[in-house]
Amino acid sequence: MTKTVVIEPPSFPGTYWQWRGHSIYYVQAGEQQTGKPPILLVHGFGASTDHWRKNIAGLQKNWQVWAIDLLGFGRSAKPNLQYSGDLWRDQLDDFITEVIKQPAVLAGNSLGGYACLCVAAQRPQSAVGLILLNSAGPFSDSNPNPNPNNKASFRQLRGNMTRSILLQPWASYFLFQFIRRKSKIRQTLEQVYLDRSAVTDQLVEDIYRPSCDPGALQVFTSVFKSPQGEKVDHLLQQMQCPLLMLWGEGDPWINSRARGAKFRQYYPNLTEYYLKAGHCPHDEIPDQVNNLIDSWILSVSDSND
Repeated sequence: MTKTVVIEPPSFPGTYWQWRGHSIYYVQAGEQQTGKPPILLVHGFGASTDHWRKNIAGLQKNWQVWAIDLLGFGRSAKPNLQYSGDLWRDQLDDFITEVIKQPAVLAGNSLGGYACLCVAAQRPQSAVGLILLNSAGPFSDSNPNPNPNNKASFRQLRGNMTRSILLQPWASYFLFQFIRRKSKIRQTLEQVYLDRSAVTDQLVEDIYRPSCDPGALQVFTSVFKSPQGEKVDHLLQQMQCPLLMLWGEGDPWINSRARGAKFRQYYPNLTEYYLKAGHCPHDEIPDQVNNLIDSWILSVSDSND
């Protein structure tokens, strides 16, 4: 018997903004409040504004909340471009300037965290605070010359070889078709969420749907082809705004304790919490994350008064 999946419409209907000739989808909820900065939520690779629905629902009670689909993802356009942290940095900076019209607290998960970090470091006029949730991005002291006798170096070498294979059009095509299957999306989510009950049919559909859009394959391929952006430590050395780090300790893709130590090394004046969650703590334990965001922004705002 075939299972019927009922897919809900977006909890917070969005609209479109034109940026460099491309349609960018965004959501806005909550009212602007005097003395309180707006919050801009930025998703990770393959996700969208839908991934923040639980956070928008909770945070809108006290804040004006915005969420945006990065160019190439979600309901935003998927042109054939070279995608990079610089591109998304400029998109977010222009969105804050033209649409939000005042500096914001940026909150980003995974790839979205790296894009937000680029804004906070290189477009400081747009950021009054930064929240990173299991943020992606390379540090400059990664071993540039892998030693094949070292396990970590071997993994890096294997990763470089895999990347070179994926630069072949046939390989990226078949990999994309494989990983975008709903069964594979569910399997991946169940690996990176500690609480498997949080991996719902709705979540799987939210990630699957944009992968069917024209241009989705080219975006996927471009991410592999694009050169690495500015290193995280260089960005941290340019940044001056308050930083909150929320780590899902059960993330199989990131050694959160080791990575947290690297952030503290280059930006010691930060606040951090290690949470019982996986790669996407905002979706897995939204109430806890919302409460931490609430209290942190209030404390930062009070200290600036």
